[in-house]
Amino acid sequence: MIRLTAHISGRVQRVGYRSKLVSLAKEMGLAGFVQNRPDGRVLVIAEGEKKVDLERFASAIQIKNALIDVENVSAEYSHGSGEYSIFRKITGPDEVGERLDDGIEILKELVVGLSNLTTITKDGFAKQDQMLVKQDQTISVLSNMDKKMDRMLDKQDQMLDKQDQMLEGQAETTEAIHDLKRSDERFVRMEKDIRTIKSKLGIR
Repeated sequence: MIRLTAHISGRVQRVGYRSKLVSLAKEMGLAGFVQNRPDGRVLVIAEGEKKVDLERFASAIQIKNALIDVENVSAEYSHGSGEYSIFRKITGPDEVGERLDDGIEILKELVVGLSNLTTITKDGFAKQDQMLVKQDQTISVLSNMDKKMDRMLDKQDQMLDKQDQMLEGQAETTEAIHDLKRSDERFVRMEKDIRTIKSKLGIR
């Protein structure tokens, strides 16, 4: 069993500091107490199984925020007695409202909670705006695709018209070829007739 004895100076009294230390000690599984001293400092006696846990606690109690301002932590380590079963806050008879620290800590948590809620709400609106922008972009893309599809269909219609024209031209060409063939057949018959007439007349 190891004991940490620490004297903390700075703005540490009447600002919810002791309640904060109680929460930290409970989270780390330590036993002992925290107490305001007449000289304006705060006394901490904490015991635990491992020195590393107490060193981590000594580092964590150096708090600086809107209300608490730890300026110095004087820490000493020794053998623990094991006499403490929990970690608690000791209040003196001359303190006005022994729950003041708890009230301040709760008030701080409410302020933090409201701040977080505001941030979440802002984030929610920002994400909604982003979704609306993406939705507009998607609609714009679909509209552009629709226009491209219309142009493709127009080109397809133009190609089909040209194909029809080509087929019509091919049919005309085929008909002309047939006409030529029929003309050639007539010429062949005419030549035969002429040769027959010449033969009968004895003309070579």
